[in-house]
Amino acid sequence: MKIISYNVNGIRAAINKGFMDWSKSANPDVICLQEIKALKEQLDLDIFAEAGYKYNYWFSAQKKGYSGVAILSKTEPKHVEYGTGIASMDFEGRNIRADFDGFSVMSLYLPSGTNDDRLDHKLEYMDMFQEYINSLKTDLPNLIICGDYNICHEEIDIHNPKGLSNTSGFLPVERKWIGNFIDSGFIDSFRHLNNEPHNYTWWSYRANARANNKGWRLDYAMVSKPLQEKIKRAVILSEAVHSDHCPILVEIEK
Repeated sequence: MKIISYNVNGIRAAINKGFMDWSKSANPDVICLQEIKALKEQLDLDIFAEAGYKYNYWFSAQKKGYSGVAILSKTEPKHVEYGTGIASMDFEGRNIRADFDGFSVMSLYLPSGTNDDRLDHKLEYMDMFQEYINSLKTDLPNLIICGDYNICHEEIDIHNPKGLSNTSGFLPVERKWIGNFIDSGFIDSFRHLNNEPHNYTWWSYRANARANNKGWRLDYAMVSKPLQEKIKRAVILSEAVHSDHCPILVEIEK
């Protein structure tokens, strides 16, 4: 089972940049999208079916043109869960889950903390999300939580760790949270197989950051520990340029 996660920074914009042709070439079984910035009725769903993803599920923010997540799948899930049931988390469209035989795939878009109000919201969201997952794992132990976590975990995951240590996305409190999240029963699939530096998934549009690889690794495929032996591959697909993020891929043995 090949799963790709991609913060597309606007699905319509990504489509205009060749996303559909790319998805056919990459050919995953499941695609988790974040920051779709669109309502389902604003999209031509036929193009996803034509690319092989006739099962596509969209959970948009209440605010138009903002946030939102989706899951595209070649096979029909047994169940799809829209949101978490926690209103303060769900109104921004940040979580959708598809349950398949033997495992569940979640597309997650954690908030950014661009100012004090948003940082407070992010920290509150993170705490509620951890509690939600702790409970969910009792019923669904085989979880794959893909998405934009908006946090770099370790110094290796950011191009300038000392200079950015007081910036949201690399604050000590955020780094501690994602470390605790992993310790609660998850595997950072990329770091499980790759300890090389200079591997990032997001670059600012400013100052030629992507060309100079001055990036952040914000996107993760977190795999619950019962699936550890089934992780076959985990890579960053940095050649895809439909967004300020690039996609990540994890391959799980069925």
